[in-house]
Amino acid sequence: MYFPSIDSDQWETISPGELNWDSIGIGNLYDFLELNNTRAFIVLKDGKIVLENYWGNNILNTAPFDRNSNWYWASAGKTLTALMVGIAQEDGLLSIEDSSAIYLGNGWTSLTAEQEGLIKIKHQLTMTTGLDYQVVNLNCTDPDCLSYKNTPGTNWFYHNATYSLLKDVIENATETSYNEFTNQKVKIKIGMGGSWIQLNNSDTYYSTARDMARFGLLILNEGVWDEDVILNDTNYFSNMVNTSQEINKSYGYLWWLNGKESLIPPGITIPIQASLASNAPEDLIAGMGKNGQYLDIIPSQNLVIIRMGEAPDSDNLVPINFHNEMWSYLNDILF
Repeated sequence: MYFPSIDSDQWETISPGELNWDSIGIGNLYDFLELNNTRAFIVLKDGKIVLENYWGNNILNTAPFDRNSNWYWASAGKTLTALMVGIAQEDGLLSIEDSSAIYLGNGWTSLTAEQEGLIKIKHQLTMTTGLDYQVVNLNCTDPDCLSYKNTPGTNWFYHNATYSLLKDVIENATETSYNEFTNQKVKIKIGMGGSWIQLNNSDTYYSTARDMARFGLLILNEGVWDEDVILNDTNYFSNMVNTSQEINKSYGYLWWLNGKESLIPPGITIPIQASLASNAPEDLIAGMGKNGQYLDIIPSQNLVIIRMGEAPDSDNLVPINFHNEMWSYLNDILF
């Protein structure tokens, strides 16, 4: 596995021809991506860049989008939070079996003390807090917006507010800011840029596409950057990227999982008999965010795939259909 230097922006490449990837298929893929408002697209094979392209203008619409342009990860950034929780646990600063109230304080919800005490950090990581999702604003983290619906661990719903509060869990457990803890434990160790920026009651990660690719490479190598172990807890890592509960089999610790027998997409309350991306390899794990921010990792193929951009269509919270269609084009190239 190749790892780019943490002290340089140089990154080794390998040509598609060396891998016998179809050039016509690459052109068709690029046409599809450009047509669907993509800004950045990267494919790594064994850590090396095979495909990299940019379209449109930067987020301020002041210059062409390029490898130095920053973009939002949206909910794909949840995957970075999942790693940070694992690192904090490894450092002995918290346990995911702890009640969230230990770090958020009593009364962080409108539940009784007994009900609130049953919600664990693990429930926040797995979207199983049992808090009511039939609210006006699913991003609202005020106690009045967080009321009882079910016993924790008994239902699954893509509730953004409960995820957002993991930032406060981490900050209170580590006694440092979210950005500083991310910087100390991950960014400086893998040469990743970017930062958390507060937006609509939630912290969203902004970075270049290459920064996201660095993080993807870290996850592909199971928490190790070259010879530097970023997360040593192999049990946590395994649980993070495998089914975390039996309700939504396609969800780990804030990671989406392919190849499972059922799926609960964002905004839905019951499983459907489908996988995350039928066109993709079964071992795909993915960070997926609003407007089609994708961090795809395929361990069996040593692939990392990044897509950043505007919304490709009106496919609600996370454009799952567009993601699957993107993979139909990738299949014409890779396999």
